[in-house]
Amino acid sequence: MKRLFSLLVAGLLPLLGGCEMVVFQPQGPAARSITELINWSIWWMLLVVVVVFALFAYIVWKYRDRPERKGEEPPEEHGSTVLEIVWTVIPILIVIALTIPTVRTLYDLEKPPKGYEDQEPLVIHVTSADWKWIFSYPEQNIETVNYVNIPANRLVLFKMTSASTMQSFWVPALAGQKYTMNKMETELYVVAERPGSYEGRNTNFNGRGYAHMQFEVLAQTPKEFEKWVQEVKQKAPKLTKEKYEELLLPTHLGRLTFIGTHLQWVNHADAHSKTYTNPELYRGHGYQGKTFTDEDNYKSSSSSNCNEEDEQQALESDSGGEHHGH
Repeated sequence: MKRLFSLLVAGLLPLLGGCEMVVFQPQGPAARSITELINWSIWWMLLVVVVVFALFAYIVWKYRDRPERKGEEPPEEHGSTVLEIVWTVIPILIVIALTIPTVRTLYDLEKPPKGYEDQEPLVIHVTSADWKWIFSYPEQNIETVNYVNIPANRLVLFKMTSASTMQSFWVPALAGQKYTMNKMETELYVVAERPGSYEGRNTNFNGRGYAHMQFEVLAQTPKEFEKWVQEVKQKAPKLTKEKYEELLLPTHLGRLTFIGTHLQWVNHADAHSKTYTNPELYRGHGYQGKTFTDEDNYKSSSSSNCNEEDEQQALESDSGGEHHGH
């Protein structure tokens, strides 16, 4: 059956052009559970479609108008109790067949995946802001923007919130989608079974810049991850409160890295925390943000300084313009 479904999907791929079927290429247990649920649902939908169209073709052919029936008055029908029961019970059974695995999968996704229950998770705080993603490593005392490095085959717990508007956190190759909301916290367990680069994005419309609100999840070997941590501690600039509040302005940013996390000043999941919406800066969703093009600020300090000057000019400018992705 699985092979037949794979052939079906392969046959549809040419019709999808350049679309990447990332959802059907899971790289972790959470994403695999979601893919299996999607496949289960598709099989039931195919069954319904095939049966409905088969009955449609049969009825159209059987009860078509023919010359020998010209002027014939069909007998009056009073319904069929058996048929009424059949076409009522069948949809109920289909709904049950879809509901049970869906509820079971949703509850399982709220727990560590099987095989990782006894593993101590790497906790990473995720903060969304217009229009960037901020990742805080409390244990490593590191903060990154628009990218997050994790060790492969290690349980990771994302604790997610928002500094302002509601966004949607989604890494289709690794896990499902969850919302990030100000003064609230949602959690997502993720495991990348092998090293690789996986794209994440915001899937919730929250203004002009949401379409380019993307980030990278880089799964590394444990040695590579530790090497990256040490490199950041040696070269990355220190995060200040002023710099962090500047990051929260509604702009597009590239990859940034800092020593220290904003959790020492504010936890946006706290019900009493400050809200950084800056509504006066949006100008009707036409706020002129600045795109940073440097790959990583702790690897290119001179480029970072230039970008900070450009950002300040963008904040002071009153001219209109278009946003650009990174």
